[in-house]
Amino acid sequence: MTKKSPSASPDFSVREFFQRFATEQDCLDHIMAVRFGGTRFECQTCGKDSTHHKLAERRTYVCAACGHHVNPTAGTVLEKTRTPLVSWFYAMYLFCTTRHGVSGKELQRQLGVTYKTAYRIGQQIRDLMSKAQGFDALLSGHIELDEAYVGGRRSGKRGRGAAGKTIVMGLAERNGRMKAVVIPNVKKDTLRSVVLANVEPGATVSTDELYSYGLLTGDGYSHGAVKHGRKEYAFYDYQRDETFHVNTVEGFWKLFKASVRSTHVQISGKHMQRYLDEFTFRASNRHRVNGMFDLLVGAL
Repeated sequence: MTKKSPSASPDFSVREFFQRFATEQDCLDHIMAVRFGGTRFECQTCGKDSTHHKLAERRTYVCAACGHHVNPTAGTVLEKTRTPLVSWFYAMYLFCTTRHGVSGKELQRQLGVTYKTAYRIGQQIRDLMSKAQGFDALLSGHIELDEAYVGGRRSGKRGRGAAGKTIVMGLAERNGRMKAVVIPNVKKDTLRSVVLANVEPGATVSTDELYSYGLLTGDGYSHGAVKHGRKEYAFYDYQRDETFHVNTVEGFWKLFKASVRSTHVQISGKHMQRYLDEFTFRASNRHRVNGMFDLLVGAL
């Protein structure tokens, strides 16, 4: 019987985290377990199923059959880091267990490193989340679409047309995965390209009443639009036996904007996609919260 990973436990508390990953060796062993299945596996050089032993004072394991060296952190963001692996693991743990994200200043306080180091670690973990998320398969089933305007320092009217803001578009499967992308505008061609690139043909799609979404029926999607201007937030279509609303993706934007205002204070348009990938990674894996950690380790 395969032993269940401690990081997959529903009770993966902070106390248990530090019991499990108290030393550099604990972290290396876990990376070996996630990336290679443990310390016994088929050697790439000799082809034998052999045990790999850890070298003292080095992040290297050696094949018992031929002496081939395996560095579990080679080719990853951890390869040349001088920050202890325990600190990296704890930073990843924080990113997996928060709802509002982790700021660079918070990482600085928690890890006891410089702000420059904390900021770099945070951005690299966000890149790992983007890599771990993986969107080879198109979104399917019933998809909610909604655009939002985020950030901006200048005053201006709210919503569409607000000054100095980054335009983003969210796509959410009902009870499933989520994706969000930065877009240049809300014109029909722009929205159409995002939908065609990410949503399975023939899927059911919910949107608000934005005119640009009128393209969806012509592209073969079953489209329903809620009319927020008339105070309509959901409706049931008896003929298609579907309830149309965009409450899921609107709830995501509410959480994301609250994080921008409170946790991060300001996010530039240049880095917005990284933060979107961070939040959609958590949203897509919300039903297996404690498995997120191993997903990140596997993406190293």
